[in-house]
Amino acid sequence: MGQLRQFKLPDVGEGLTDGEILQWLVAVGDTVTVNQPLCEVETAKAAVELPSPYAGTVTELLHEAGTTVDVGTPIITIDVGGDAPAAAPSGDGAEPAAGLIGGAAPGGRTAVLVGYGPRTTEARRRPRRGAPAAAPAAAPVAPEAAAVPGADYGSGGAERPPLLATAPDATVKPMRHGGLEVGRQAEAHARAEAAAPSRPVSPGRGSARPLAKPPVRKLARDLGVDLTALSGSGAGGVITREDVTAAASAPATAPTAVPTAAPLTATAGEQRIPVKGVRRATAAAMVASAFTAPHVTEFLTVDVTRTMKLRSRVAARPEFAGVKVSPLLFVARALLLAARRHPMVNSSWDEAAQEIVVHGQVNLGIAAATPRGLVVPNVKDAGRLALAELAGALTELTETARAGRTAPADMTGGTITITNVGVFGVDTGTPILNPGESAILAFGAVREMPWVHKGRIAVRQVTQLALSFDHRIIDGELGSRFLADVGALLSDPGLALTF
Repeated sequence: MGQLRQFKLPDVGEGLTDGEILQWLVAVGDTVTVNQPLCEVETAKAAVELPSPYAGTVTELLHEAGTTVDVGTPIITIDVGGDAPAAAPSGDGAEPAAGLIGGAAPGGRTAVLVGYGPRTTEARRRPRRGAPAAAPAAAPVAPEAAAVPGADYGSGGAERPPLLATAPDATVKPMRHGGLEVGRQAEAHARAEAAAPSRPVSPGRGSARPLAKPPVRKLARDLGVDLTALSGSGAGGVITREDVTAAASAPATAPTAVPTAAPLTATAGEQRIPVKGVRRATAAAMVASAFTAPHVTEFLTVDVTRTMKLRSRVAARPEFAGVKVSPLLFVARALLLAARRHPMVNSSWDEAAQEIVVHGQVNLGIAAATPRGLVVPNVKDAGRLALAELAGALTELTETARAGRTAPADMTGGTITITNVGVFGVDTGTPILNPGESAILAFGAVREMPWVHKGRIAVRQVTQLALSFDHRIIDGELGSRFLADVGALLSDPGLALTF
């Protein structure tokens, strides 16, 4: 008999509690190799691919695409054929090799995803209310090995970040090869109820959680059907899709279609979008920032005609071939030079220590709109990069973000941010600080406008800058001087030689 291993959803960021399975990249019966992507998961930070820690045959996918799963919950079962090394017994004090995912780290902690601090606790799933005791397993599953020979846990990559160790494997029974199975707990509950003496089902408010698989629950939410008011027609009282659709189409007076609370009045064409993943994290972060840091916003209108001419000359140089030379590049360079002159702008507020932390390097964040919501990846130590290197870094950063492939490590540690609202034809705005930062610069659209130039009215290329800053750290004078320096560099790029 083969040896079954379960892979549990890891914490692919720091302190994440759950993730949504966007799509499966393998199917039951597929043969997988170590580090082969198994699925794509969206967390509060990004969408990432989870590589396989085992080589073998997929025997079970435990959750359907679209399901939100708690960290530490098994998501897939792989038959490794009995060839994988067994973990050391828990009583002998042996540990996985240091430096590997799941291995020992300094202080007796666990090695984790690159770019994050180690976790000191194991994520545990909340027990399901009303769930019966687990049925005896037909075959034991071997505990996870410390490491798989040939596994590339340490290097990772931008498209496949390495994973942290998951909790020890649970014991499960071998599943048949075939279609996708979900809701294993619900089915076990249903079988237990079927074997027990029959009793009437009372779907009131005080009853146990209704039995239904995740797709059925989603359908019920979409149709506005209360599952607690339904009696399931499936085995053991499991609610099926047919039960939900029948309840949705039944008259309002039908007992099974009466919700426990008054329904909301919906207008024609109304759409409800669940707030989760990146959008949920962004919403929480913006609320926390807006009501924690006292924001001040200052505005400056700048003639950038000289910078736009310089852009054309720079784009024609061979070292800039293959990279995008956009106005944002010069705004970023101006901000970096101004931050070198005013280092206090590149700082953060430590509430616990009641200290201002002035950062030694500028991790430049660029706000990027993606189909999943707003993300702010950052270029690490951007101030050390030459202009061509900065152009390449910004191009890669924005393309990766829009493709939804930004690694979680690239969205942490930012120290100051630029938001380019000009790409949408917007002149300016009052941006909200990225949490943990003290300043954010909004860059508006570059437009041809009448402007007083050398004592005469001329058509010039003009833009607007808006700087929001944390008034606990940056007072009006510092904020004004910083913004004025950025504007001066964009108005006359030659001033960069004096900074």
